[in-house]
Amino acid sequence: MSEALRPMVKSRLYEQVLERLRAHVSEAGLKAGDKLPPERDLAASLGVSRASVKQAIVVLEVQGLVEARHGGGTYLVRDTLDVEPVEQLVERRKRLPEVLEAREALETKLAELAAERRTDAELEDIRLALDFMRDEIAEGENGVEGDRRFHAAVTAAAHSSLLADFMKAIAGQITESRTESLRQPGRPSRSLAQHTAIYEAIAAGDQKKAAAAMRKHVRTVAKVRLLTWVPED
Repeated sequence: MSEALRPMVKSRLYEQVLERLRAHVSEAGLKAGDKLPPERDLAASLGVSRASVKQAIVVLEVQGLVEARHGGGTYLVRDTLDVEPVEQLVERRKRLPEVLEAREALETKLAELAAERRTDAELEDIRLALDFMRDEIAEGENGVEGDRRFHAAVTAAAHSSLLADFMKAIAGQITESRTESLRQPGRPSRSLAQHTAIYEAIAAGDQKKAAAAMRKHVRTVAKVRLLTWVPED
């Protein structure tokens, strides 16, 4: 059967609220750091329950588009609310735990091997990736490309073609987990600090410390709002 004739999916009310909020931010010219109207006011203006507004706000939080401050309202993290379809969020939520398990197993060993096998040139590549990520964050970005370069440099320094092949096989899923992690509030600077600890252990040739630092880092990557989100039916 044609994909166009697949069963219709009824739009959830909070998804309609998401679209209205996106339009409001655009029309009102709101920018990162600006505060959204209180949930009570939004519910009254839109003619929906506060529960529907709250569900919409949670979805925005999950995507790193807003930050809900306890007792202080909801603030934009970015200049727009380009919302990812809820169905895509649900699917990524399902596969993310296994991806993170694989990353911990693979990258912990890669860091250990890199501490043992890296050359001076490879250590310099790791350092340059750190510098690149630091510059990205200083410019207000999340550091995604610097993060990618860092982990690629560690993988190269491990000199394990089989483990490198495993990493390539899940490269797309790793990119998803990287993006998900780095859009958490405060995460880019925390990841940079953890990368620095990994680099220092590799530079010192301390295999156990390098493995432990990478394990701690990947477990931090796993702490994302998406995994605590319970999708509404």
